[in-house]
Amino acid sequence: MDLFLTDEEIKLLLAEKKEIPENFFSSIKLTSKLNRKSGKKKVTGENGSTFHVFIRQAVLDPSNFSVGLTYTVPNTNKLFILKRYNGKSHQHTNKIEQETFYDYHIHTATSRYQEYGGHEEGYAEVTFAYSNLDGALRCMEKECGFVAMRVNASLDQFEVDDGF
Repeated sequence: MDLFLTDEEIKLLLAEKKEIPENFFSSIKLTSKLNRKSGKKKVTGENGSTFHVFIRQAVLDPSNFSVGLTYTVPNTNKLFILKRYNGKSHQHTNKIEQETFYDYHIHTATSRYQEYGGHEEGYAEVTFAYSNLDGALRCMEKECGFVAMRVNASLDQFEVDDGF
């Protein structure tokens, strides 16, 4: 992998304050393509970092979903996946630890998995914090530095990007 972010850099990016209007997540327009719905929306952190929230969900199986937060690496077109919240629709194996499970789970980028040569967010842990797509979005909101803006805030400053 060309890019390497340390665990500390990942932690700081996740904690970076991301101000959003209260209806930010529900305003993400999902478009249908083949057998899934997907969408993403850009948000800027307080330090000027560019992030995208993405949502994907299978049309026929509501438990087959993934919501996550990516970081746009400066001076590149690389979207680095910081966190991903998956539904209970498939088996996951943490390749380094050789742990396999079938449950709701949260992927987090780590330096170990980057060094290993896999996906930056290849490591995942089972979670009981959510049991559906909306719950996963709320969990991400709590864990990734999202803060609700003033009541009169506008969605106009948030760019819709349907190309994920």
